[in-house]
Order: sequence, then C-alpha cells, then structure tokens
Amino acid sequence: MTDPSTGRSAVPTGPAGPTGAAAPADPGDPYAGLRSETPTERQDRNWVELLQELRVVQTGVQLLTGFLLTLPFQARFAELDTFQRTVYVVVMLLAVTATVLFVAPVGYHRALFRRRSKRRLVDAGTRFAKAGLTTVALVVSGVVLLVVDVVLGRAWGVAAGSTIAALVVLFWWVMPRNAVRLARRENGG
Repeated sequence: MTDPSTGRSAVPTGPAGPTGAAAPADPGDPYAGLRSETPTERQDRNWVELLQELRVVQTGVQLLTGFLLTLPFQARFAELDTFQRTVYVVVMLLAVTATVLFVAPVGYHRALFRRRSKRRLVDAGTRFAKAGLTTVALVVSGVVLLVVDVVLGRAWGVAAGSTIAALVVLFWWVMPRNAVRLARRENGG
C-alpha cells in the first residue's frame, strides 16, 4: 500500500521487508525525527551523497596521478636531484594510493551487491573516502613542494608545501570539526 501524499510505502519496512512496525531510530543519526525516511532510505541517501563526494575528488585525483606518472618520461626529469626524485616517488605512490582508495567503494559495492548490507557499504565507503582525502592532502602538499623546489629552490619549496599542508589541515580538518562541534551545541547534543 502506498501513501498518496508521499508516494512511499505506508507499511514500515525493515531489512527483510514489511514488518508492520516502525523501524528503530538510529541513535547516531542527527536527522532522526526530522526526515521522513526509513533506515533503508537513509542508507540509500547516504550512499548517493558519498558517491557524489567521491565523484568530485576522483576525477581530479586521477588526472593528477596520470600527470605524475608521465613526469619521468620528460627530458628535464633527469635534472632532478636525489631529494626531488625521492619526493616525486613518494608523491606518485601516494597519488596512486589515493586513486585506489577512491575507487575502492566500487569494488566493495560489487562484493555486497544485493546482500542487504548498505550500512556496511556506506561505513566502509566513508572510511575509504577519509583515508583517500588524507592521502590527497599529502599528495597536494608534496606536489607543491616538488614543483616550487624545482622552480624556486628548496627553501621556497618547503615553505610552499608546508603552507599548503597547513591550509589543508585548516580547511579539511579543523573547520569541519569546529562546525560539527557548533552543530552539536546548537542541537543540544
């Protein structure tokens, strides 16, 4: 039976289908009671939102990785000193690792497809995304270090790479955690 006002099932559903009882609220969900969605619908929404986030970063990371993979084939690469080559190898390996982490939810999804494990999929995908973002932070800082080192010298490279690392920490870690803290305070939690 479908509720004509919402277009959704009028019978609450659980993981195995209609249960006749309201689905239990997720104690960790800040939207519990604010959204009219079942736990399954919430997990579907969370999965779609996670995929959108991954799409935003995945293309950029793949382009950066591809660029880094072509550098050794450039004529000027032979001019890099030992420090620059070491930074390059570390950054390139981190970029490949980030690509693997951002693509990993697809493989995980294939393994869990039609197994009623959306929550496990969303949780794992979130962990992959966080690890990928941490790795990308190191890649971005390292690429800036390498490029500025080659163009302006070691001191400038270290300063620029460190500045970018500090900005990443500020915008990707400090500010989001501060926003979470403020939201909890505003919501009484």
